[in-house]
Amino acid sequence: MSDVDTDETTVRRAVVLDYLPHGLSDDGRPQYQKSPAGYALGLEDFQLYEIAFDPDERVTIGNRVVVDPADERDVVDECHTVAYEGLTSGAQSELEYVVGDLVEEDEERFVDFYNEAQPITLRLHQLNLLPGIGKKLRNGILDERKRKPFESFEELEERVSGLHDPDDVLVQRILEELRDDDLKYRTFVGRRDQQA
Repeated sequence: MSDVDTDETTVRRAVVLDYLPHGLSDDGRPQYQKSPAGYALGLEDFQLYEIAFDPDERVTIGNRVVVDPADERDVVDECHTVAYEGLTSGAQSELEYVVGDLVEEDEERFVDFYNEAQPITLRLHQLNLLPGIGKKLRNGILDERKRKPFESFEELEERVSGLHDPDDVLVQRILEELRDDDLKYRTFVGRRDQQA
């Protein structure tokens, strides 16, 4: 495994999606030589990682671990990015719950997306990338945010007629970006410049 590209000034953390105490089944090494392994999702940029864990450390699904820089890691020996298809079925099934939790935990950041989303082209707006957001809902969001910025998902839902579960709309977009490598536009996955 190769290390993740590093930016030495920023500590990158991830939440463990799946933990395999006996290592990866397809790495070609005998069982006794395998390190515990698993998969994790970046907290800020939603990047997916395949991880080799320190065999002397205890890790469980849901733990938050440092993936970068290497000298800041606690339980991670090595890691590299991986595509959605490279995840175990266990990691894939945890993904929606973890993304939902991350969006809920950082509500201000994601409400700010609704407040700050901009046009991508003359005909396409960032808001239109969200599932179920057509021209009418987009215009409703834009009109309401001109009056006053949104402060919560609840307020978004109250002020924009027809917008239901604005947090879940974001979760679905993030999952779409994770699952589809061929998407032309990415708003959340792999966008390290959006970190707090």
